[in-house]
Amino acid sequence: MAPPLTVVILAAGKGTRMRSELPKVLHPLAGRPLLGHVLAAADALGPARICVVYGHGGEILPKTIGRPDVAWALQEPQLGTGHAVSQAMPHVDGDGSVLVLYGDVPLIRAETLQEMALLASEGAVALLTVELADPSGYGRIVRDARGQVVRIVEHKDAAAEELAIREVNTGILCLPAAKLARWLAGLGNDNAQGEYYLTDVIAMAVAEGERILTCHPAAEWEVLGVNSRAQLAGLERRHQRNQADALMAAGVTLIDPARLDVRGELLCGRDCLIDVDCVFEGRVVLGDNVTVSSHCVIKDAEIGAGTEVKPFCHIDGARIGADAVIGPYARLRPGTELAEAAHIGNFVELKNAQVGFNSKINHLSYVGDATVGRKVNIGAGTITCNYDGANKHRTVIEDEAFIGSDTQLVAPVTVGRGATLGAGTTLTRDAPPDQLTLSRAKQLTVPGWQRPVKKHRDK
Repeated sequence: MAPPLTVVILAAGKGTRMRSELPKVLHPLAGRPLLGHVLAAADALGPARICVVYGHGGEILPKTIGRPDVAWALQEPQLGTGHAVSQAMPHVDGDGSVLVLYGDVPLIRAETLQEMALLASEGAVALLTVELADPSGYGRIVRDARGQVVRIVEHKDAAAEELAIREVNTGILCLPAAKLARWLAGLGNDNAQGEYYLTDVIAMAVAEGERILTCHPAAEWEVLGVNSRAQLAGLERRHQRNQADALMAAGVTLIDPARLDVRGELLCGRDCLIDVDCVFEGRVVLGDNVTVSSHCVIKDAEIGAGTEVKPFCHIDGARIGADAVIGPYARLRPGTELAEAAHIGNFVELKNAQVGFNSKINHLSYVGDATVGRKVNIGAGTITCNYDGANKHRTVIEDEAFIGSDTQLVAPVTVGRGATLGAGTTLTRDAPPDQLTLSRAKQLTVPGWQRPVKKHRDK
């Protein structure tokens, strides 16, 4: 049985170059705080405990993340990475291993971390290193003639020959907790920054003859951190491209993989097609052969097989059946449920409405707090007047009803099965089944009437 693993995430930094009052690790990437991405990678390892070391921003960090299962350790003052990890040690099981991550390195993969945790569980000190074409600013990995790691030297403290080294320390390491506690107690701050460096424990481990083993990420982007908004934007695009590649590998056609934004989880069936500049938020499920045209925003929705979503639609919290047609320019709000073959057209808004099989609302209408039956046709300009200023009321339109254009249904009201409402009707009482209901003023023509003429002032 593997020893218990504690993940320590360092998230105390201010992020001065972000030029923001918001703590750096709370800035969003793909709709989730940077720290949220790191927590997700940590969760995938199934650790015994996760501890986040925070500082800048104070209690806003644990309050915003909202993870009662996470231990929070305050670092105040902030005296370096070694000092930060020391603040977390009271939350660490001394018989297990410790994995140190960084709250501003959001794209680290759980598979990479799992390899490190395995090495540490066998008693080794595992370092995650990477070779960079431009290693400026990173601590260098110094090896002896046999290729063994002997120490890590920070960029500001490195000699000229050490600055030429391209293998750098990512800061991510995993090692036995009891050894880490002993080495942390011996850290000093005799360096250019006057800080307690976590990397100094490597030299201590070497001095004691410990095994120092290195792991490497599958790609450089896994270990890139965020120190500026430009770097944040760069990682956003990298993350989105990763998701696009995964979707295409699963059989999704993306018209332009560079113009896709997935800010949550997007699950697609076979042979889906997604056009450019679409945004998916929360959890979105697309059935087989769904087409999503350009410039759509879809959040927390399920869309059935064969459905076509035309351009510029906003769908939020809706469930859509198979073979439906949506849009263009439709807005489906939370609580909307569309049955198979429903048609929702341009500039139609639905909210908390259930629409039955093969029913159509094709033009310029608002249907809210309503139950619409099968094979109903709702004409252009129809409004369900569901709010009386204090309470919401429901409209029921039964199967095969026909609602004429420019109709207002003042809820609570029911339109019976097969009923027809004439255009321009304001319905305030139930309409009986299979009959025509009208509410119009009598049409008049006034003989001899002349339109007023605008008077012009004398010049």
